[in-house]
Amino acid sequence: MNRTHLPGILAMAAIVVASNILVQFLFGQWLTWGAFTYPLAFLVTDVMNRVYGPGPARRVVFAGFVVGVICSLIGTQIMGEFGPLVTLRIAIGSGLAFLTAQLLDVAIFDRLREGRWWRAPLASTLIGSSVDTALFFTIAFSASLSFIEPANDVSWAAEVLPLLGVGPMVPLWVSLALADWLVKLLLALVALVPFRIIVGALTGRTT
Repeated sequence: MNRTHLPGILAMAAIVVASNILVQFLFGQWLTWGAFTYPLAFLVTDVMNRVYGPGPARRVVFAGFVVGVICSLIGTQIMGEFGPLVTLRIAIGSGLAFLTAQLLDVAIFDRLREGRWWRAPLASTLIGSSVDTALFFTIAFSASLSFIEPANDVSWAAEVLPLLGVGPMVPLWVSLALADWLVKLLLALVALVPFRIIVGALTGRTT
């Protein structure tokens, strides 16, 4: 591992740790504070990919995955009001979603790196974020996957309510997933600004 990659590893680790903590605190009815920090992981991956290439970007992803696994293991030992803060389904969903989405982000970015400066980070983040949200919420809360952890009662997530309080009737977890996805899409656009600034500072270029 090149010493120049260390800031990326530390940034990814900080984001993963912060997100695991902030996910415990609600923001409104459909979100947690972690929804606003976790998408920054895609920014770190994309900066590493642009500046150092896909290999170092993948190593940063794997470092973040290891940190995430450690956070999940710690969370399983901390008891909240309704049981462990991190259940088996949440741990599996979180780890699988992170690794799949981030590696997909790296691959898509690398395929598009020769295009306009914004195309690779925007496309890779949008697709990666969508996969991340779909995998995590389906694995963690869908009633069809209750066999993963039969003792874990997630019936609260299956409560049928209007989508985001105003749409058609859907399970609660679908509204949570949609709200999370919309935040990711918004931050994917906002992150283009720091992406260009950081890449420019590291490479001396504006693209």
